[in-house]
Amino acid sequence: MKFLLIGGTGKTGLEIIKQGLAQGHLITAIVRNPNKLNLNHPNLKAIKGNVLSPDTFEKAMVGQDAVISVLGHKKFFFKTTILSKGTANIIDAMEKNNIKRFVCITSLGVNDSKFKLGLYYSLFTIPVILYFYFFDKSKQEKLIMKSNLDWTIVRPGQLTNGKINTTYKHGHNVGSYILTKMISRASVAHFVLSQLEDKTHIHKTPGITNL
Repeated sequence: MKFLLIGGTGKTGLEIIKQGLAQGHLITAIVRNPNKLNLNHPNLKAIKGNVLSPDTFEKAMVGQDAVISVLGHKKFFFKTTILSKGTANIIDAMEKNNIKRFVCITSLGVNDSKFKLGLYYSLFTIPVILYFYFFDKSKQEKLIMKSNLDWTIVRPGQLTNGKINTTYKHGHNVGSYILTKMISRASVAHFVLSQLEDKTHIHKTPGITNL
């Protein structure tokens, strides 16, 4: 399958690229700095771009079968619209190019999964450190849900750099109001790639954590 990846230089994005190439996918990655993508492979193409610029997607979307977004940033203490505006541009470009399948990674704790990252995140990390970030994630999800795409929003628990484990828990009733459930980036990448052709979670928001 040919897919466009948004956010390929982050740790989760790199896992998606590595596993996707191993599975034989043709990947185009939109990145702000291609030099950070230290991977050379005939099935990987890196395009320099900015999600806040609609022009970024004009040529990148052509011929793609699907789009995966791992869009993120580290401007936690400032009110931003990077996630929501960037995603609005992605949706617009997909609709113009008649690309239907969209898989987007957000997080547990957003919208109807509120409080499911456990007490530490619910009472401290989200309201004190990640308030603006999660506020924009909420807007991002709502834009996706209003679109005409065949979307799946994947909500992982706290991300780790652990090894891939394909026996994870996923679905609507995932997470905990008390404990912070974790999941490796490699396992999230495995699940996200499986969603490219799996229709089980279309128009759904599965959480994903370790068992």
